[in-house]
Amino acid sequence: MGLSFSCFRRSPGRRHQGKSKGASPGAEGGQGSRQEGTTGRAQAATMEHSWQARRGAAAASTQGQAGRDVARPLGCCLPPSLSDAVEERRRRHNEAHRVGQRADMGRQPDVEDEAVDKSRFKTCKQIAFYRRQKRLCPGKSSYRALLDTMDLSNGNVKFQIINEECKIPLLVEIYKIEGNILRLKINEIMPLKPRYEVPDVLIKEPASLRQTISERDAGKLVLACASDDQQLHITANPFQIQVVSKDEIVLSMNSKDLLYFEHLQSPPQISKSTLQEKADGSADSSKENQEDLGLWEERFGNFLDIKASGPTSIGLDFSLHGFEHIYGIPQHAETLLLKNTSDNDVYRLYNLDVFGYRIHSKMGIYGSVPLLLAHKADRTIGVFWLNSSETLVEVATKAAMKVAPSGTPDISKQRVLPQTDVHWMSESGIIDTFILMGPSPFDTFKQYAQLTGTQALPPLFSLGYHQCRWNYDDEKDVENVDAGFDVHDIPYDVIWLDIEHTDGKRYFTWDKKRFCNPKRMQTQILMKKKRKLVVILDPHIKVDPQYTIYSEAKERGYFVKDREGKDFEGICWPGLSSYLDFTNPEVQEWYADQFAFKTYQGSSEILFAWNDMNEPSVFRAVEQTMQKDAVHHGQWEHREVHNLYGFYQQMATAEGLIKRSGGLERPFVLTRSFFAGSQRYGAVWTGDNKANWSYLKISIPMLLTISVAGISFCGADVGGFVGNPEPELLVRWYQAGALQPFFRGHADIRTRRREPWLFGEENTRIIREAIKERYCLLPYLYSLFYRAHTVAEPVMRPVWVEFPEVLETFGIEDEYMLGNALLVCPVTEPKATTVSVFLPGPCEIWYDFRNFRCLASQGVLKIPVTLNNIPALQRGGTLIPLKTSVGKSTEWMTDVSYELRAALDHKESATGELYLDDGHSFQYLNQKQFLLRKFTFHQNVFSSRCADENGQFHTKCVVERIVILGFKKQPSSVTVSIGDGKDKIVAFAYDAKSSVLTLQKLSLNIGIDWELQIK
Repeated sequence: MGLSFSCFRRSPGRRHQGKSKGASPGAEGGQGSRQEGTTGRAQAATMEHSWQARRGAAAASTQGQAGRDVARPLGCCLPPSLSDAVEERRRRHNEAHRVGQRADMGRQPDVEDEAVDKSRFKTCKQIAFYRRQKRLCPGKSSYRALLDTMDLSNGNVKFQIINEECKIPLLVEIYKIEGNILRLKINEIMPLKPRYEVPDVLIKEPASLRQTISERDAGKLVLACASDDQQLHITANPFQIQVVSKDEIVLSMNSKDLLYFEHLQSPPQISKSTLQEKADGSADSSKENQEDLGLWEERFGNFLDIKASGPTSIGLDFSLHGFEHIYGIPQHAETLLLKNTSDNDVYRLYNLDVFGYRIHSKMGIYGSVPLLLAHKADRTIGVFWLNSSETLVEVATKAAMKVAPSGTPDISKQRVLPQTDVHWMSESGIIDTFILMGPSPFDTFKQYAQLTGTQALPPLFSLGYHQCRWNYDDEKDVENVDAGFDVHDIPYDVIWLDIEHTDGKRYFTWDKKRFCNPKRMQTQILMKKKRKLVVILDPHIKVDPQYTIYSEAKERGYFVKDREGKDFEGICWPGLSSYLDFTNPEVQEWYADQFAFKTYQGSSEILFAWNDMNEPSVFRAVEQTMQKDAVHHGQWEHREVHNLYGFYQQMATAEGLIKRSGGLERPFVLTRSFFAGSQRYGAVWTGDNKANWSYLKISIPMLLTISVAGISFCGADVGGFVGNPEPELLVRWYQAGALQPFFRGHADIRTRRREPWLFGEENTRIIREAIKERYCLLPYLYSLFYRAHTVAEPVMRPVWVEFPEVLETFGIEDEYMLGNALLVCPVTEPKATTVSVFLPGPCEIWYDFRNFRCLASQGVLKIPVTLNNIPALQRGGTLIPLKTSVGKSTEWMTDVSYELRAALDHKESATGELYLDDGHSFQYLNQKQFLLRKFTFHQNVFSSRCADENGQFHTKCVVERIVILGFKKQPSSVTVSIGDGKDKIVAFAYDAKSSVLTLQKLSLNIGIDWELQIK
């Protein structure tokens, strides 16, 4: 394990009822709150946040101008001239002031109704490689395996397949990888030039195990590996591979004959007569059809994509036998269970800046992880499609006859089983896919982490609450907001600065008027209170020869190029911008060096980073991103690396934060764009959501999908970024966010201020309690992140992951498990008085986390709710470590004592663990400065034992209190023994009505062995 930094388909519906009888949300604070930032993002209003971010009256003229900005027909939509950009900035500056004036009069700009204009983004039928691949006829094979070319050198399997139409052979490689993983690669044997193979995502090249041929005839062979009972059945004509385990087909590849591989070709020679035919309109329809296929050129609106390598797309189908519940392939604002797709509605993996994205849409948004999971009661498997170009995924679940390994229906059994067919299509690259064979959910998570790495262990402060806004106006504003948390007794750890803190959107700088003394702000305001600062660092760099970052990068040739070899330029927040080529290792190193304290003037050790707009976002460009024919390091076109761009920026940013500390301190980097492997470098979030109940609701399956795709450190903007949340919605979002991995409140510049104390005293109290509960739970959360870091267990996980045999859990997406111990069910509808919660497990006992009430029933339970909290239930048999009190931030809580809360199961037992280190450095890794303690309650003995003898961390912190839920008998005495010392009497209290035993005033060191006897 690499440490790192249909008829079968069920709808998951339900479930809040009634009108709220609880505390009514006050309207105070929300009314008359001024729009902030009227002098803040005025300049920023020069540019659109996205094609959909319509800034008042400015939007209409901007959209009208989009066509006029096209200055050449060769695939690059040029930005306006610099003078045009200045004029645009002036006009939008005035518009921003008008917006601010309306806000000051108590009338907010209408941002609630902003929606995605789908015409700005491609539909599937507007994607040329999709149209080409859809011409394939399922069941009509194009490929035959040449089994006589089989090579078994080093135990790896290689053979050729040939396209029966064009007679061009391809090389197939099959690897059996330790840990129950299969790898299939298909590439050209002698391409005109190398095809792109994704680097840096795999933590290392996986070692393979020896395979042998166990059966062979003219048309078929069977491969086996001595280490397991799995076999690969390879059929020659038509070419097909079946993965067989215990005489059952688990997965088939190319069973629908949809293997597709466009080999590299020389550019076509266009004669003068052909050009003349095009000019006078006499070209025949067959030529027009060829153009429609987008082989060498592809149009979308006014944009033209010139393909230097021509058509290079690939595709392959997988049939998952016996599976009907499919998950993964984030990021989409969709349900947890993947839905069946249709011809013009497939899942798209293409990182895009989609402001206020639509929910229940399969369009691609900010991040992409090409990992799909399939689950049934006795097995979980995964398909990892390692390709960073634009990718489309079709899903079709249906009833099918059981198929025997021979490939024919099993007539003897005649069973109808579910089957899900998954069709992957990518624009370029090679076929490089990994089959994760499980068989358990946690086995599958480990297998994926074995390939791409585990979640980086975050610094402890980053698990606290983050306060963010576009934008805090100046240093005084930061100081006032910081003080407001103390005045209202609300803990928080990090305040964030958006683009307005910079000098004219020049990253790594400070606005000289509003943030004239950033070092003082950090040391005298935040550092004194043990708090941190996060600043935004986008990948676009303002075109300004006087700007050091720009001039250095330009001189060194560090920007992405256009197809003509010039620096690619596009419009983003600063105006005309160039884009750093983060795929270049030299650029990564140079960018990391910019974080050095002597280089990044005004920064300090408490400053951390936020990578936004890194899909990359390019205003007024095709789909608001970089042209695919832009050119990166190694002469690779952008189409090859698009989904990797944000991955590489986050990698370089994390490395920069580590380097500035001499390799001692853990970084914190939040990124909007991500790919497989991004978990190694920090956190992600769900982007520009809306202040709407439906967005709160959809955030849960979105986060669960990201989590099962390997990225545990994820969250959604509390309250919704776009628009103004009603107080009840804001309260409910804080309650949900407090029990999710990444916890940040964030808001758009056009919204009213929404610090937690601005919505009336009663709502402030409820939000305070939610945040404080989060801080009490930090020992448990930190321990969960340790598990994510070491054994790849998701912090936030679907209920089916913990209960893989309980069919009713497979479609649940409105409740989730936080670790293995807490079942959380956010309230996602207004005025709810009850919530229906499904309690899984026939032998499970559940306890209300707050009032300790035992819930011994199974199935759907209606739980009454008020505005004060949301259902959180502790699972019997688990133990949760807590802090007994909270401080102003996480660092204030280092020496605060612990409570251990044990919830007993049917066997009257419980177990849990606590991970502890210094919370900020790499000493846990380099010098074994950590503690891992295991706590067990069994047969009336409560013990503390070391769970990892390698740990050498010392602490004075103590366990002050132990609470045991479900203890059924009044004890006569409780004693504790520490090492070889004498037994001591322990004070206790027992509540017979609730069956809760509380052991008090213990003062037991958390890092040593001890044992409590209850008689």
